[in-house]
Amino acid sequence: MSLPALQEEKTVIIKQEKVITPFQQKLRLFLQNKLAIAGSVLVLFFVFIAIAAPLIASQGIDEQELSKRLLPPSSEHWFGTDDFGRDIFSRVLFGARISLWVGFFSVLGSALIGTLLGILAGYYGRVIDSIISRLFDIMLAFPSILLAIAIVAILGPSLQNALIAIAVINIPNFGRLIRAKVLSVKEEEYIMAAKALGTSDTRILLVHVLPNSLSPIIVQASLAIATAIIEAAALGFLGLGAQAPNPEWGKMLADSKQYLVQAPWTLFFPGLAIMLTVLGFNLMGDGLRDALDPKGKH
Repeated sequence: MSLPALQEEKTVIIKQEKVITPFQQKLRLFLQNKLAIAGSVLVLFFVFIAIAAPLIASQGIDEQELSKRLLPPSSEHWFGTDDFGRDIFSRVLFGARISLWVGFFSVLGSALIGTLLGILAGYYGRVIDSIISRLFDIMLAFPSILLAIAIVAILGPSLQNALIAIAVINIPNFGRLIRAKVLSVKEEEYIMAAKALGTSDTRILLVHVLPNSLSPIIVQASLAIATAIIEAAALGFLGLGAQAPNPEWGKMLADSKQYLVQAPWTLFFPGLAIMLTVLGFNLMGDGLRDALDPKGKH
C-alpha cells in the first residue's frame, strides 16, 4: 500500500476514534428534542421582551386615558385597553419582567437553601437527617398555595413577600431531591477514598458531592420556575402578590375578571402570556431531564 493511502487510512481511524465529551453528548440529546427546542425558544422570547420592554412598549404602563377605556385590539392598541384606558400590550410586556423576576429569584433562593439542607441530611444522616426530613414532611403536608397564602398573610401583601413565600414552599422539593442523590453519591468509591485520605467533609461536599448532584438541581430548577410563575400569578390574583399599579399578569387577570363578557381581551392576553411562559419552561425542563438523565426518560 502506498504512503498516501496509509496516511489517509490513519486519518480516518483518528476521526473515528474522536471522543465525545459527556457535555457534548448531553447537548446533542437536548438539541435532538424538538419540543425542548420549542420550549427554549419560548423562554428566550419572554426573556427578550422582558429586557427590551421599554424599547418595544408603545405607551407607559400607567398612562390612563378614560376616553379610551376597554377598547378592542387595534393598530393603535395591539392588545386593546383596560378599564382605565391603559395599553394592555405595554403592561403585558412589563409584566414579563415581574413574573420572570419572581420566578428566577424565588427558585434561586429555594434551590440554595434546599440544596444545603438536602446535602447535610443526605451526607451526615442520623439525627440531622431525621430533623431536616421531618421539617420537609411538615411543609409538604400543606398544599403549597395554602402555605404561600399563610406566609404572605403573616408578612403582608407585597411582591417581595410573595417571592419569599414562593421560595419557602419550594425548599422541600429541592431538599428531598438532593438528599436522595447524595445518599447514592456518598457510597461511591471515590468518596470513600477521599475520606480515607483524610479529606475534610467541607471539601468532599463542595468538590465531589455537589458537582455530581447538579443534574437534578438544574432540571428541578427549570421546572420550578414554571410553578413559581403560576404561584406568583395566583397570589397576585388573590390580591396577596403584586399591588397596583404593578402590571403583574395575575393582578391584571384579577382586575379584569368583571369584564370577561364585555371586554374578554383584558383577560385573554395576560392569561396567554402566563400559559406560554409556563409551557416554555416545562418543555425546556423535560428536555433537560431527558438529556441529563437518559435512563429516567421513560
